[in-house]
Amino acid sequence: MTTTRFAPSPTGRLHVGNIRTALHNWMLARQAGGSFILRIDDTDAERSREDYVDAIRTDLAWLGLTWDREERQSARLDRYEAAFAALRAAGRIYPCYESAQELDVKRKIALGRGLPPIYDRAALKLTEAERAAKEAEGTAPHWRFLLDHEEAIAWDDGIRGGQKFAAGQLSDPVIRRADGSWLYMMPSAVDDIDMGVTQVLRGEDHVSNTAVQIQIFTALFAADFAAAGGAAKTLPAFAHEALLVGKEGKLSKRLGSLGCDAFREQGIEPEAIVSLLARLGTSLPIEPIIDRDILVSTFDLATFGRAPAKFDEADLERLNAAIVHQLPFAAVRDRLPDGMDAAGWHAVQPNLAHVHEAAEWWRLVTGPIEPCAFTQDDRAYLALAAETLVWGDDPWGALTAALKEATGRKGRALFLPLRQALTGMDHGPDMGELLPLIGEASVCERLRQAAA
Repeated sequence: MTTTRFAPSPTGRLHVGNIRTALHNWMLARQAGGSFILRIDDTDAERSREDYVDAIRTDLAWLGLTWDREERQSARLDRYEAAFAALRAAGRIYPCYESAQELDVKRKIALGRGLPPIYDRAALKLTEAERAAKEAEGTAPHWRFLLDHEEAIAWDDGIRGGQKFAAGQLSDPVIRRADGSWLYMMPSAVDDIDMGVTQVLRGEDHVSNTAVQIQIFTALFAADFAAAGGAAKTLPAFAHEALLVGKEGKLSKRLGSLGCDAFREQGIEPEAIVSLLARLGTSLPIEPIIDRDILVSTFDLATFGRAPAKFDEADLERLNAAIVHQLPFAAVRDRLPDGMDAAGWHAVQPNLAHVHEAAEWWRLVTGPIEPCAFTQDDRAYLALAAETLVWGDDPWGALTAALKEATGRKGRALFLPLRQALTGMDHGPDMGELLPLIGEASVCERLRQAAA
């Protein structure tokens, strides 16, 4: 069964890039009838916060990205200990004692010599006595995974195609800090094994992480690390999508702050966000599609390009307006002003870019309206309109037809004074739909007041 996962760290709110990753993993799982896991990567106890966990759940639910199961790394520490022990026994983990400052100096020296800034494995040359001396001095070790420089690292990436890395050009990754806490690399691989993750879809900034993690996977398999639940010892399929950039073509700090809270404040519909992000960076057309099944059925990694995906808020606004124009009354009734029914929604809907704007348009029905200044001729015309009005199935059509015949007016001269008298505006919803909502008594009163 296809199993994907979205694995945010609860150290902040989801931003638009996170949302895109979650959406694409959700779509992969739904398209295959598989399972989508929400995995909370909360091993960083100092920075992880429970309110961020709640916010992640809330945002995904608002977007309609339902998950089939939730896992938390903080509840799986025993599994990481078991994997650590297995890898250490296999000689694939070793202790290191350099400080952050010492490592920084080493990187700068390597760069100055035109060498790749990777760890020089100096800790491997320490004797047992030297290690004991450092620990006696109070220096606790951090732990690195020993990459096999002879093992080729290659995979067929679902978006980028064939990928190859020379392990000797990569640093042995730190997998555990000196305080005993875990970094990303090993726990993520252990989780993917235990949870039967079959596809890992993430940003291209993780490509080198994947190269390292492939060796961690194979080392765990070779060390006979027992997968929980009897999961098969197989590598997931990896795919890395291009990162989002702003419309100027540069990485934007703005994208890092754009999240569901910001979208909700702007009145953006979740369907608009999903319609945009589902196909952003692909060769498929970006369209205002409410039906998720259409988006899911057409999702295809083969359509993803290598160029950065440009996120433009103006595109999102245009999509949002088109989505709002499709929303049925039942989907918005709880967000509409008191008294607005399906007929009212249908009348104002074409004029909306955001649902919350319905309240302002509904004021044209409920009043009061801002009076307009009219010429003497227009006031006489409006007085005639008040006398001519006959209420029926189509009061607007009947009124304008009678006034056209009585006065010879047509076009703007026929319609605009009436719209201004009845709504206080030069534009707006279809008057044929508005008049029955305003009601006969109010229509007559507004015409008489304008004529006076």
